[in-house]
Amino acid sequence: TDATLFELTDFNHPLLRRMQVEAPGTYHHSLMVANLAENAALSVGANPTMCRACSLFHDIGKMAQPDYFTENQGEFGNPHNRQNPSMSALIIKSHIKEGIEMAREHALPQVIRHVVRQHHGTTLVKYFYHQAKQRFKQDTLSYGEADRDQPDESTYRYDGPKPRFKESAIIFFADSVEAAARSLPKVSHHSVEELLENIFKDRLEDGQLDECPLTLEEVAKIKQSFIKTTLNMLHSRIEYPEDENEYTPSSVRGNKRESKQKAS
Repeated sequence: TDATLFELTDFNHPLLRRMQVEAPGTYHHSLMVANLAENAALSVGANPTMCRACSLFHDIGKMAQPDYFTENQGEFGNPHNRQNPSMSALIIKSHIKEGIEMAREHALPQVIRHVVRQHHGTTLVKYFYHQAKQRFKQDTLSYGEADRDQPDESTYRYDGPKPRFKESAIIFFADSVEAAARSLPKVSHHSVEELLENIFKDRLEDGQLDECPLTLEEVAKIKQSFIKTTLNMLHSRIEYPEDENEYTPSSVRGNKRESKQKAS
């Protein structure tokens, strides 16, 4: 019920308190995802309480190996540097299974377990898939043949299922948006809007909403809500260029030099 879900949003649940200590970056990420999802739910008539509660718990599985997730990595470096790409992908994907187990152990509502299972759909763990392809290519060029099999894309995809209800889909998008927006080198309405356009386009073309009742009109409203909420969350980082037309897509990817050359 909504009352049960509401009780889970007060931050005093043992899992949330544990996350604050063991995976503080993930905890902060979950708070931001909750803000994005709750506001977006209001824009399309979905359940904001469900979105907030499920968002807070969607990444609890990362507590099993918090250092393997970027938001928790500090001075001790990146442990993925000691792993091959397929093992890294397996570790990243395992936070789904770990999260479901933790949710069961703590008797969290079934809807939270559904969101934990669905919040990555069957998306590709792109970084490690491309890393594996690059290593295969380098081996082929260096030795005439690779000492490993060509990467199988299915190894690098989450097991799913894809989002199956509106609130799950909203959190699915919010999760990607928050993580990507955090890495923007420059923040402006243009850069945030372009980032979201790319994320939504990629997910839709990948068929991630094929099992969800969201309409394209609702997807557009969710996107606009995300833009507004993201700009509010990143307000202190917003840059206001004198000429908005000088802001080029390359600068969104961090290529400031190219941006300045184009502007001149």
